[in-house]
Amino acid sequence: MKITPEELESNNYVLLDHLGHKELIPFIKIYSKKKTVSSIFFTICNAVIAGVLILWFWKNYGSEGFKFEKGFSHFSYGIALAFLLIPIHEYIHALAYKMQGAVNTSYDANLKKFYFMAIADKFVASRKEFQIVALAPFVVISSTLIISMLFSNTYWTFTLLGTLLTHTAFSSGDFGLLSYFEFHKDKEIVTYDDKENKISYFYYKENQGA
Repeated sequence: MKITPEELESNNYVLLDHLGHKELIPFIKIYSKKKTVSSIFFTICNAVIAGVLILWFWKNYGSEGFKFEKGFSHFSYGIALAFLLIPIHEYIHALAYKMQGAVNTSYDANLKKFYFMAIADKFVASRKEFQIVALAPFVVISSTLIISMLFSNTYWTFTLLGTLLTHTAFSSGDFGLLSYFEFHKDKEIVTYDDKENKISYFYYKENQGA
């Protein structure tokens, strides 16, 4: 959006919430439990991938030449690969922010609480802009993994499914924030990050005619 944080109040925006980045996990848990399209879609995605993984084991178990231990090892490789994808995931967030007009992007991480963030300092994002930023890594990485499965052998499919399942689970923060926006769908919400104070703010536009 072509508006600065300092201009929000003069444009009839009112503070709705502020989120300290250290409190991100509890915040995500709250809105992940709300019955929104985002939270339901996230749950279904995890269930479907887990189901496909089980079916893939079932399909190949007992097949000539198939070794369960090797299949499980490749699945474990996939989990490890998902951890290696975290920097790429956050880079895609930052790239999506820049495509929406953000200038100052950076990253934050807390290994103890296991969260990683791409930050667009003082960039005010609308609901639509934030949706693009939030979904970009999930769409890009998931699509790449699924397409790769079409060209992989039996064991590497286990690896890719392990990566897909773990990466999807790691995307809970993105879907939790999307669920927050959806929970407040009756309001015109915008958000921005304050890098220095490690806080994200959420404002809504007040209807003066009400």
